[in-house]
Amino acid sequence: MNTKTRYDKSTDSLYVEVRALPSRRTIEIEEDIMLDLGEDGEPVGYDIQHASTKAQFIARLILQQDQAAE
Repeated sequence: MNTKTRYDKSTDSLYVEVRALPSRRTIEIEEDIMLDLGEDGEPVGYDIQHASTKAQFIARLILQQDQAAE
């Protein structure tokens, strides 16, 4: 899996793209963490606000993506 990230320092927001597909629906899965879902209902990306305070979530997310790619 080819995970891409974009970080905006001025807003402390991080976007983690897990699939290069358009988002069809967005849900809040935790405070300040939005999950973008594709047409098939599977994740396409995570929009993480106040990212500098969400290190544990980000680490879990990246490790899960790496394991899924194996």
